[in-house]
Amino acid sequence: MATGMPRSFVLLGATGLVGGRLLELLAAEAAYSRGTLLGRRAVGLARQNVRELVVDLERPETFREHLAVDDVFCCLGTTIKKAGSQEAFRKVDCDIPAAVGREAKTAGARQFHIVTAVGADAKSGVFYNRVKGDVEAALTALAFPGGLKIFRPSLIVGERAERRPAERLAMALMTATRPLFAGSLTRYRAIDAVDVARAMRRAALSGPAVPGVEVYEGARLFALAR
Repeated sequence: MATGMPRSFVLLGATGLVGGRLLELLAAEAAYSRGTLLGRRAVGLARQNVRELVVDLERPETFREHLAVDDVFCCLGTTIKKAGSQEAFRKVDCDIPAAVGREAKTAGARQFHIVTAVGADAKSGVFYNRVKGDVEAALTALAFPGGLKIFRPSLIVGERAERRPAERLAMALMTATRPLFAGSLTRYRAIDAVDVARAMRRAALSGPAVPGVEVYEGARLFALAR
C-alpha cells in the first residue's frame, strides 16, 4: 500500500453489499487518517476515524466542502424493482453519482472510484447497461487529477439485508458454476462483495494517482482482489 501523507476518503453507499465491506477495510486502513460517510439518514456506522453525515444526495452542491478528499468511493446502486421505475433507478445509479462527481471535482477530490456493472455501455440497447454506461461517460468527462477507477463486477455474492429469493437462487447457481466461467467468460463470473471492496481499496492506494480512466473487470478485477 502507498505510504506518505495521511489520506482522506468519502464513501457513498456504506449500507450496501459492497459499501459495507469497503467501509470495514477503509476504517482499518492506516493510510487513511479520516473518512466521511454520506447518506440520506444516520445508520450508526461511524468509527473512531470515520464520521457519518446526513445529506441530501440529490443536492451535492450543499455538501461540496466534504468532498475535498483524496478518494471518493461510490457504491450507490439499486434495482428497478426496488426503485419503483426506470426513472428512479436512473436517478440512483447515474444522476446522483454523476452530480456528486461534478461537485467532487470542483471541491478538489483527487480520485473517484465507482462500482458499475459488466456490460456497461452508453450505447447499449439494454436499459440497465445503458444507465451504467451513461454514468461512466459522465464521470470520465470530468477528468479527475488522480484518475477515475471503474469496477465492473458481474453478479455480486454476499448476504444482503433485504431478502431477494430470485437473486439468492441466481447467486447459488452462479457460485456453483464459477469454474465454468474461464477465459473470455471470466467477466461474467460471480464475485464476492468483499473481493470487489478489496479491489477498490487496492486500486486507490497502489502506486501514484495519475490522470486517466482505469477499468477493472473480469480477470483484472479478480487479480486485483487477491
